[in-house]
Amino acid sequence: MTVPASPFLARRRAEHERLRLQACVWEPAGRALLADLDLPLGARVLDVGCGALGWLRILAERVRDGVVVGTDVDPALLALAGDACDRAGHDHVRLIDDDLFHSTLPSGMFDLVHARFQLSPLGRPAEQLAAYRRLLKPGGTLVLEEPDTRTWAFAPYAPATATLIGRTAEALRAAGGDLDAGRRLPALLRGLGVQPRTRTHVLGLEAGHPYLRLPLDWAAELAGPLAARLGQAELDQLRAAAEREIAADDRSGTTFTLVQSWATIS
Repeated sequence: MTVPASPFLARRRAEHERLRLQACVWEPAGRALLADLDLPLGARVLDVGCGALGWLRILAERVRDGVVVGTDVDPALLALAGDACDRAGHDHVRLIDDDLFHSTLPSGMFDLVHARFQLSPLGRPAEQLAAYRRLLKPGGTLVLEEPDTRTWAFAPYAPATATLIGRTAEALRAAGGDLDAGRRLPALLRGLGVQPRTRTHVLGLEAGHPYLRLPLDWAAELAGPLAARLGQAELDQLRAAAEREIAADDRSGTTFTLVQSWATIS
């Protein structure tokens, strides 16, 4: 007898693949930034919410004589990250199940703290920044990466996909998140009394690139709130129309802007 696949397991596999793809897509931007940062010998560095990979690979390559710590609240994602690091021979990576808002990590432990796409889904910026500051050594570097959707576009124009992105942003905002958190990063860091530096990255995606499907992936993760706002029938129609648009042979696009802001925290 064939046992049907669990819809939950299918969603989890899709989420894991999305996170791995996300790490690979933005890895060059992260590597370029890391190359310009001064880190001490034997540095301790932290990737908050590392997911299935995050910055772990590039941190492990940059800090070969130190310790890399990745945290997440999802043991399944930490297991995937651990497998990836083991295959790459990065035995100086430590993975910890840790909740940023109730962290058990010691204060003042890290020379660098990195967090990508934590403000956009979770919100609570004051709490997040306070947590990051607590974890840093005096003079350590905080690196934040968040999206700004103003450059997120498809060519030819994809109206259903654009609507889906807008509705997803609304649902996330209602839940306390912010899909445009990137445009607020410099001001948030200046609120800590520091002068941040900022870089932005936008990628062009050719037709068929798997990252074009990101609006569908994010809508799937927010399916409950979206259905509550739109109704299940309207949501299903919108997702189906966006699926057809993105699958078109001539549909290319540009990503949202990845905003990187970083500063030395005293």
